[in-house]
Amino acid sequence: MKQSSGHFNLTARVLHWLMAALILAMLFIGVTMVASLHWRPALIDLHRPLGIAILMLAVVRLINRLRHRPPPLPADLPVWQVAAAHASHWLLYGLMFAMPLVGWAMLSAGGYPVQMWKGVALPHILPHSPALYAALRSAHSLLAYVLFATVVMHLCAALFHAWVRRDGVFSAMARGPGR
Repeated sequence: MKQSSGHFNLTARVLHWLMAALILAMLFIGVTMVASLHWRPALIDLHRPLGIAILMLAVVRLINRLRHRPPPLPADLPVWQVAAAHASHWLLYGLMFAMPLVGWAMLSAGGYPVQMWKGVALPHILPHSPALYAALRSAHSLLAYVLFATVVMHLCAALFHAWVRRDGVFSAMARGPGR
């Protein structure tokens, strides 16, 4: 594992902001899919490949994270905040994997294709089972609520570091070294 320079590496920063945009888009797409019958088919066609893209980017992001040590948190940060920061980051990683995998499994159990684009569908990862589909659909919804809450808390913590503490935690992800 490479030592940190006080900032996240360029790959980490690009993946962080790209995935932040994709995850926020997915949350809004998911809510709109449920609320709108008119937009539902088009949004489902967008939701499925975006979910798989997030899964693939999460793999790249985790590999990068394991190879490059993140910058240290401020030494004066209370122990509970350090623990919360580490737990929330690993929870976000877990959700970036769990949400697309549960969605893919749910569609497989429902007998639906995971259409990436015209003519290209992913293979089923579970056998057809209406009961399993229903359970996975509930799990996918529950995980979406957990993801939303975790993203809101992550954003609040980032803004706290940027605007209140002004301790460099936010800038470590927002800007590269030398700025």
